[in-house]
Order: sequence, then C-alpha cells, then structure tokens
Amino acid sequence: MTLPFSAEALELDPAAACAEIEAAIRCQVFRQLRRKGVVLGLSGGVDSSVVASLCARALGADRVFVLFMPEEDSDPASLELGKLVAAKLELESATECITPILLAAGCYCRRDEAIRTVIPDYEQGWKSKLVLRGEGPYSFVTIVAESPAGIRQSARLSLEAFHKLVSATNFKQRTRKMVEYYHADRLNYAVAGTPNRLEYDQGFFVKGGDGMADLKPIAHLFKCQVYQLAEWLGVPAEIRRRPSTTDTYSLPQTQDEFYFSLPLLKMDLCLFGRDHNISPAEVASAADLRPDEVERIYKNIDAKRRAAAYLHQSPLLVSSEPRSERPKIL
Repeated sequence: MTLPFSAEALELDPAAACAEIEAAIRCQVFRQLRRKGVVLGLSGGVDSSVVASLCARALGADRVFVLFMPEEDSDPASLELGKLVAAKLELESATECITPILLAAGCYCRRDEAIRTVIPDYEQGWKSKLVLRGEGPYSFVTIVAESPAGIRQSARLSLEAFHKLVSATNFKQRTRKMVEYYHADRLNYAVAGTPNRLEYDQGFFVKGGDGMADLKPIAHLFKCQVYQLAEWLGVPAEIRRRPSTTDTYSLPQTQDEFYFSLPLLKMDLCLFGRDHNISPAEVASAADLRPDEVERIYKNIDAKRRAAAYLHQSPLLVSSEPRSERPKIL
C-alpha cells in the first residue's frame, strides 16, 4: 500500500547528512580548490549558521573566517546573532560596516529616487520594504513606506521603478561578496555560499552577489532540512526561531512576503512535489492548500526556474579554444 504524500518525505538523517556534507567540504576546499580554509558572511540567519557549523566541523574552527557586514538598513539583531554563533563555534571574525561603500556607490540615493516616483514624500529618515501582492501571473510589487512619525503608505511600483530600486539594493549583496573575496584572497581561503535549495533553484539571489561562491554546501537542502540540521548541530534556538528575512530593507521583511508568496515550509513541499511529479491534490493535502493553489504554485516554480537560468549561466564565449581547457584535479 502506497502511503499518502506528507512532510515526512523531506525528513533526513541529520548525522548522515552532516557527515556527507562535511566530507564534500574537505574534498572541495583542500583537493579541488586547493585552499587552506573558508570565508563566509555570517548574517545571524539559520542558513549561514548551519554552513558555518558544517565548515568548522569539516575543516576545524581555525580554518573558518566569518564576516559580519552590517549597513544602515540592517537589523541590529543580525549582528548580535551572528556574533553569538561565531563565539559558540570559536571562529575568527571581523566586522566590516559596508555603509560607506554603499553611500559612495549611490545605493541609497538611487533607491530613494526610485521610491519617490510613486511616493513623492519619501525622504531621508523614512523606512521601506518591498511586498509582493496578488497571486501567480496577476502578482505585482508594492513599496511600503513609513515616515518618521510612523505613518505608513504603499504604492504599486512601475516596472521601471521596480528595476531601478532592486538594482540599487543589489549593491548590498555585491559589496558584501567583494569584501568576502578580499579576505579569501588575503588568507588563500575559498568563499562558502549559504543558499538553500529554495533560493538556489528559484533564483532568490543576486548574480555577482550572494549567488557567487566557490562552494555551496547546503544548496541541495530544502529549508525544512536546513532547520533539521540546525537543531542537530546545536544552532542557538533564537536563530532557529527567527523568521527568514532578506535583511535588505529598513522595514522588517520576510522572504515569503517578498519573493515566495508562501510560507517557506509549504514552499518546500510544493517544490518537492514538482520535482517528483506528485499531483497537486496530494501536495495540497500535505501542505494545507487547495489543489488549484498548488497548480498555480507549480506554474510559478517553472517560471522562476526559467528566470533563474540567466542567474546560473556562465559567461558566454565566442569560441572554446584548447588552451582554455582546465587541467584535471587529481
């Protein structure tokens, strides 16, 4: 008798999963990349905390260098929680405030210009975030802004304004990656990325920013599986309880509010179902959704995968000459 599809399909053996990932990290860093250790940005979130823990177990704490990279829109809790993890794991760390770089690049003023196209009153001292409204092909992005007096207003962004705003805030991810590679080059370390499978598969990353890394140890794990490893690895409970956030905008913003339009654990079930050709009705029952909602989510998954193809794409070449072939790693 075939059992009905349920969340149990995504349960794993944490000890075995960690052993597999740790072995891969050692092989990738020492043999394939020929580096002495790893650098990663520690955001205070569950993904980076799990990656830091796995790297410390795989390579030794003395071969893991972590960075805290706050800027003026960052939640202060991110820095506090990141430092909590670094202290627990006894990792060497550095704090690099990236606000001056972002100011010089015009990140904030370009963002504000985009917002003012739909909210003319927006000025310095206001806070904001992006929110996805609607469903499926009828979804659209709004900007939610809050004045210093605490008065909120929202407006639908034009496509041009949306592209300008996102392009401006992408400076943040790209600047952080630049800082990571500075330290990686200085130490002869590799850069470890922290995306989980939802983010990696659905394109929730910035090309040349948080999408860039030398190894990505948890890119095959669903978000609920990352939480399973986090508990087994002893990641502090306050991090495991913290909602997944972009920490990009000055107003609090969850990932599902901005990008996935569905709680992440339900999104896991839908992505698993899409990958394994499980009917929308079965997934709906497991995820407490309607079958028509799952059908819409399946279409959205496919659309995001098509869009993510560009983000994953390597640079295009006119021709591939023999001299550009890479030597085999022994």
